[in-house]
Amino acid sequence: MTNPDNQKPAEVADVEAAKTETTTFSAITQRWKREDLIKKASPIMRGFSLVFSLLTFIIMVSNKHGYGRNFDEYEEYRYVLAISIISTLYTAWQTFVHFSKREFFDRRTSILVDFSGDQLVAYLLISAASSAIPLTNRFREGQDNIFTDSAASAISMAIFAFISLALSALFSGYKLSTHSFI
Repeated sequence: MTNPDNQKPAEVADVEAAKTETTTFSAITQRWKREDLIKKASPIMRGFSLVFSLLTFIIMVSNKHGYGRNFDEYEEYRYVLAISIISTLYTAWQTFVHFSKREFFDRRTSILVDFSGDQLVAYLLISAASSAIPLTNRFREGQDNIFTDSAASAISMAIFAFISLALSALFSGYKLSTHSFI
């Protein structure tokens, strides 16, 4: 019997080769999707951290309600303010660098600065929040008022900034581990 199209029947080897090509193509597209997600996720997390750090700064600065109820009378709250300023400046700079598409350092140095900067600022944020929590809890035992509510909201924004920057540090660590330094 002859084939009407004068074509050879598909052989088993051809079918297996097609399956292998499909599997390889699928693996490659999965990797592209993952790398694309990581490229987008890190600046998004830094953007969230920028917003939360800025909110921490604004809430803490506006927390002045008379004698004994001013944030600047307490060292812990001044520390939260200082770290929120540092975090806001760092995340604003990183967001600017990402969206400007300019390279201020070579690629290798930029990846190291991203990773170490994210780690350092995230540590400072959680340190500032954890130093102010006991003072706020002590004040809340006496009475719950707008001063303690403002302090608690600023602390919670600092914790949210820490979480988003810690996630950004994870993405920066992944970029660092997959980058070739040769």
